[in-house]
Amino acid sequence: MNKAAEDLRAIRLDQFIAHPPAKVWRALTEPELVAQWLMPNDFKAEVGHRFTFRTQPKKQVGFDGIVHCEVLELEPEKLLKISWSDGKQADWTVTWRLEPEGKGTRLFLDHEGFDPGDELQQMSRRIMGSGWPSHFRRVADLAAQL
Repeated sequence: MNKAAEDLRAIRLDQFIAHPPAKVWRALTEPELVAQWLMPNDFKAEVGHRFTFRTQPKKQVGFDGIVHCEVLELEPEKLLKISWSDGKQADWTVTWRLEPEGKGTRLFLDHEGFDPGDELQQMSRRIMGSGWPSHFRRVADLAAQL
């Protein structure tokens, strides 16, 4: 697959956070902390746990405000992979990887599975692609408070 097509299938980001992986992990996996930087949820850090995020509906992309998820992989302070679905057409995965870097953490995000031929999924990719960087900043701010 060529680079342009791959770019339409995924959002890939990474950011250095000046806090150790243990603090960043807490921000990614404690439900009350996740609610502060992302969305209200009923998350549990257990492989196989099904949960939802709830937010404002986005009618322009047919989104009712509920994200249906499942924990697919979990390696404390290193990896969290979840399914991410709108319950209709979107069936994506979101993976956070944490790598120690100096006195902090390099946080990677891969939000994958967008259909390059689906106009609504591509609109969703653009909307979320512009939103994830601000969420990263909130994770960093939250880790600073822990």
